[in-house]
Amino acid sequence: MVRNSKGPLWSRRRALQGGAAAGLGATLLAPLQAAQSRPVLPNVIWIMADDLGYADLSFTGQRAFSTPNIDRIAREGLFLRQSYANSAVCSATRTGLITGRYQYRLRVGLEEPVGTGDAKIGLEPDHPTLPSLLRAAGYRTSLVGKWHLGLSDRYGPLASGYDSFYGVPFGAADYFRHRSSDGIARSGQLFDGREPSDEDGYLTELFSRRAVREIETVREDRRPFFLSLHYTAPHWPWEGPEDRAVAATLGNNLQHRDGGNLETYKRMVLSMDQGVGTVLAALDRAGVARDTIVVFTSDNGGERFSDTWPFIGQKGELLEGGIRVPLFVRWPSRIRAGQRSEQVNISMDWMPTLLAAAGTRPHPDYPSDGLDLLGVITGGAAVQPRRLFWRYKASSQSALRDGDWKYLKIGTHEYLFNLASDERERADLSRREAGRFASMKQQWAAWSESMLPYPEGSVAYPNTGADRY
Repeated sequence: MVRNSKGPLWSRRRALQGGAAAGLGATLLAPLQAAQSRPVLPNVIWIMADDLGYADLSFTGQRAFSTPNIDRIAREGLFLRQSYANSAVCSATRTGLITGRYQYRLRVGLEEPVGTGDAKIGLEPDHPTLPSLLRAAGYRTSLVGKWHLGLSDRYGPLASGYDSFYGVPFGAADYFRHRSSDGIARSGQLFDGREPSDEDGYLTELFSRRAVREIETVREDRRPFFLSLHYTAPHWPWEGPEDRAVAATLGNNLQHRDGGNLETYKRMVLSMDQGVGTVLAALDRAGVARDTIVVFTSDNGGERFSDTWPFIGQKGELLEGGIRVPLFVRWPSRIRAGQRSEQVNISMDWMPTLLAAAGTRPHPDYPSDGLDLLGVITGGAAVQPRRLFWRYKASSQSALRDGDWKYLKIGTHEYLFNLASDERERADLSRREAGRFASMKQQWAAWSESMLPYPEGSVAYPNTGADRY
């Protein structure tokens, strides 16, 4: 047989060429493969309502109206049914959220809440925060909406880790005049960065519009972003989007008892829901929805027109209605749609959790009192029991949740409830479970001793300064 003399040579040449091509391909693909192997840092949007009741959303029980856009976050993600605020009032919860620690460890957290016009109290800028640690990890950080952790530039959001700020630094703002509750100039108005803004419009709509702009910036700035969207809605004054004329009648000294009705409250919540819809649509348009964590919650329980069913109590109270809040998390690349969890969680948990999602952790000199729930929310860890503490100056309130049990003190009255069977806190078991009651009471006292005491004259809603917040 005559062999084809080209065969072996051709085969060797093919092999060499193939090897060279493979080597060249590997060289060209190496950077791409390395980039693909690096984890994608998720964007984070933390959406927080102000004084929203647990059942003020159709997903959690509202029957008078529907909130389809906020509900979408729950339907397409995870509903954490047993979610708590760090406090029964706004700025104390915000302290716990941004620092990941019990607010009672910081002077600013002892104000319940921080008073309008007090420029001497605020979040110290040298304390590590969720935005400052994310910024150090390569994130672009922005706050749109309510700050309420200090009024002066020293205590402003730009001093505590945010690259940009558009919103109000105080607690209660007129939705059209953008003034604080006592009409104070300079600090009592809408800001864009450090400068006052005269932009006209309904605050909820302005905040939603600016949040969309922050998301659209991803086209030019490819860094992952952290956006705090802190609505003032549905906090009083009771003004819906069509109530500009009502705003003119309220005067400067706004009070939560002034005006309002269930219909107005409905329109305030619906305006926020529409705004959330524009935010979700902006994520879709930008093509980043899949790798964006969206959290929706409230800073404390509801107030005058809120629905807190099935709980009793409201803002300013350590009953479940004052501290239980709706909380939904959507992260399409990591959380399957339609999930529900009974994991007990609290505002300060979300600092270590979101840092973990971004591949970083709290500052070692300021360890978090919260729990990293990243494994829980992504389905890789079992529900963990919790022991959580609260105290509240108004009415001398104390609370401890340990597993299913809750110790509660209001004034001189003390109770013990089993929340697994009695979430409405009706059956006091302190006598039947006397040993457990005494132990939990002692645990709370020992914990409280490890926290800062309330200074004389600190604000306590609603006992003092109630008309201002």
